[in-house]
Amino acid sequence: MGARDKKNCGMSNPTQKYDAQVLFAANMRRIRKEKQLTQEQVAERAGLHPNYVSSVERGERNLSIANIARIAAALGVTMAELVTP
Repeated sequence: MGARDKKNCGMSNPTQKYDAQVLFAANMRRIRKEKQLTQEQVAERAGLHPNYVSSVERGERNLSIANIARIAAALGVTMAELVTP
């Protein structure tokens, strides 16, 4: 694996990871507000720290599948709804 592959994690588009995080954050925020939940309520339901949930909504976190599932369950949606444009 070359230096470029390591830097981009094998992705053809280096901004792909960032775009995915921003998409997840926007979907999460929209769904949370539609359901009239606070970040603290989502954090409590998901078993996550409120600061973590806040940083996810700002697109600053690269989430694990486990945390995507926890947030989806806390919001009452499928994981796909959080990652689909």
